[in-house]
Amino acid sequence: MYSREITIDEKENQQSRASINRWLFILLLAAIAVIPLLIGGAKSEVIGPKITDIIALTSGKKSDFYTHYKAILLMCISALAVVLMLIKILFFDGSIRKTKVNVCIGIFVVGIILSTIFSPSASIALWGQYNRSDGAITYICYLILFFVALNIEYPKKAIEYMMAALYPFVLLNTVLITMYFYGHDALQYGAFKRMMILFLPEGFSINEGATILGTLNQMNYMSGMFAIMTVMYLAWAIIDSHKARSVINAVVASICIGIMFMSLSTSGFLTVVVISPILIWLTIKGNHTKQAIIALSVFLVLSVPLFHILSSHNERVWTESFGFIVKKNPYIEEVTAINLAPFEAKVYAANSKFELPILPQSGTAAASGRAYIWSKAIDMVMERPVFGYGLDTIMYYFPHYSLDARANMISETTIVDKPHSLYVGILYGTGIVGFIGFICLVGIIIFLSLKQVYKEYSSSHTILAVGVIAYFIQALFNDSLPGTSATLWAISGIMVAFALNIDSKKESTNGRNN
Repeated sequence: MYSREITIDEKENQQSRASINRWLFILLLAAIAVIPLLIGGAKSEVIGPKITDIIALTSGKKSDFYTHYKAILLMCISALAVVLMLIKILFFDGSIRKTKVNVCIGIFVVGIILSTIFSPSASIALWGQYNRSDGAITYICYLILFFVALNIEYPKKAIEYMMAALYPFVLLNTVLITMYFYGHDALQYGAFKRMMILFLPEGFSINEGATILGTLNQMNYMSGMFAIMTVMYLAWAIIDSHKARSVINAVVASICIGIMFMSLSTSGFLTVVVISPILIWLTIKGNHTKQAIIALSVFLVLSVPLFHILSSHNERVWTESFGFIVKKNPYIEEVTAINLAPFEAKVYAANSKFELPILPQSGTAAASGRAYIWSKAIDMVMERPVFGYGLDTIMYYFPHYSLDARANMISETTIVDKPHSLYVGILYGTGIVGFIGFICLVGIIIFLSLKQVYKEYSSSHTILAVGVIAYFIQALFNDSLPGTSATLWAISGIMVAFALNIDSKKESTNGRNN
């Protein structure tokens, strides 16, 4: 018998791993920059779990503009990334980073899987609603992007490539939302409208009065996402040593905050306010304080008059931003109330004992009704605390048409289709099991991000840390969607990878010194 030794050429394996890492980085760039851009009409056959005449809950053929193609590309990128990672590990002696983050990911994934299996509506929990695509498959794809980003090596200018790749996203949304804001919605133009319905089957058309705000689903998502873009580009402008590029990114940051203002949602404004102390810290502690002050000055010089112009056109710009702090809106003219002849509205009945039910006064709970939604969602979680109801199923189990909704959601006929908070959505969808994994994972990510800002404030990696912190702040008030979360989970993975690399280098240096 003959024994044959297999010689492994480590240099060749190293080259192969480097090649696979480059392709994986390209896939991450696609997830970060391309997924948020995709829009277009798509048809879905929706089968709801309940028989009802409420239009939002009925089954049938329905169309969507915003999430279908984003979700498809997300799944394709995730599948390719898994294949490449396996090839690197199995054939080229690749390795997985040993970190506590892996345990958190594992617990979260187990919670997602079990919540889907035991969900009262497993198919919806698996794929999500037709116009949101925020089910178990999507979340597992986010975690794949995060895990892959955590376990590859990056080129020296990786952060610059990534931020430059987001310029088209900013540019396209600037055009779309400006058209919408000034009453020239893109869907009013034939060429754009035909492009949007290109892949819809015959017989499907755009509903009368349909509008397009941008490449994301709704104002809240646009506001939150462009608050993140604002602070990331402004952080880049503050710490960048390249003078011209610093000024350019200060301009881009002012464009992003303009988009945020035109989105008419408070969540983005609050995110920028909370992140502002971090940006001031970077300005003071950085290596280029004078240049950082110039960048901030350019940003303010452009943003302040832009805010005035936008508020003059629509007073809600003030209401949804500084109006959260200062209630008096200087862009609304005071109108003296007219004292009409008093009269009493009474209801008479033949039977003096007959009394109409007392309806609560129409109003909105704290955080634009979110407090009411969250309280009801928590009550629902108490009924299924371990595994939850399954992701993205809240529309089918929320107690709609409750009388108290009138005092909290303006009308008792309001249909709640999302929890309006990433954290509440995870708790409702995956129960305690998934939520523990999620919170532990987010806690580690935020800790590493803050550590990056505090200790490595002049590093380009700090740009990612600022964006990640902003994402998880705005997530308190906004839901997850492929157009926002795919980008930020990939960025989070890259940020954690850089942070752990810095820690490991310091440990090895200390070990040699000792």
